[in-house]
Amino acid sequence: MSLVPFIELYRWALQPVAPFAWFGLSISTLDLAAAFRLCIVLRQIREGLRAQHVAKNGAAKLEQRSFVRDAASTLLVVYGGEMLMCPYLGTPPSFIVSGVVPVLYTAIQALVERLPASAIPQPSIHTELPLSLMDGLTRAFLLCTLIPPMVTANPHGALAGSPWTLLLTSLLTANTGFFLVNLGSLLAPTPLALATPPELLPYGWTTTDLWCAPLVTGVYATLTHAQPFWADVHAVAAGLLDQASSLDDGKVAPLDAESARAACAVLLAAMFATRAVKNFGGEWIQQTKPASASPSKAPARRSKKQ
Repeated sequence: MSLVPFIELYRWALQPVAPFAWFGLSISTLDLAAAFRLCIVLRQIREGLRAQHVAKNGAAKLEQRSFVRDAASTLLVVYGGEMLMCPYLGTPPSFIVSGVVPVLYTAIQALVERLPASAIPQPSIHTELPLSLMDGLTRAFLLCTLIPPMVTANPHGALAGSPWTLLLTSLLTANTGFFLVNLGSLLAPTPLALATPPELLPYGWTTTDLWCAPLVTGVYATLTHAQPFWADVHAVAAGLLDQASSLDDGKVAPLDAESARAACAVLLAAMFATRAVKNFGGEWIQQTKPASASPSKAPARRSKKQ
């Protein structure tokens, strides 16, 4: 499978777009797509939880929604992982360095909240399956481009060369935000209260978003030799697969960063497509299932109504 289309798609999606480029801001199409996707997903979750609560308990304990609470939930999802990991890595979180992206997410959150309910359908196979490609692209950018330099470019040598630090940073940075939001029930229609996050429930470890973060970062590090350990892993894997595309000194050649990221995007898109089929495929089967009514009985029922 050629990775060239995905590489070119990334190059196009990462170009700064107007009107942000007019002011020297490097906001790209990929940034906008990721922000809209997250804000819409969070609104879908909130409305789904509200519908469940009303169906079960009526209007009891319902709390009036606040934009500040919703915007804080979005920013916590985005930056919760950085808030946890950056102090241990000795680097400032990105939202401390620049306020451009936090303001962007807050503005998009406000825009999404103004959309009519009919424009925000609940997740289904018809929406989640096509969006799995975009989810793969945005998540691969996070796991391959944004997170690894937090470790590999760290001034502390023991951290920069540690594969464990790389995987742990990917796991916690990508997942802590949603973990904290669920812990505080920020998306629920009721007042804030402690609740068990889904990751800590039985079989919570099987959640795709949880384990795909260290897996994909590890794959990217292996392909690009981000740390010496991963170069050895790549050599062992190439030996097992009998693929000796190597350099003059006998070592396996690393893949360039763009190609490795594109490969990870394809892998993630396949994971998310599989999850969509698993979660919503039953709806598709029901919609395409042929009618089981007997044709000989249908005219009889119509004649009785007449």
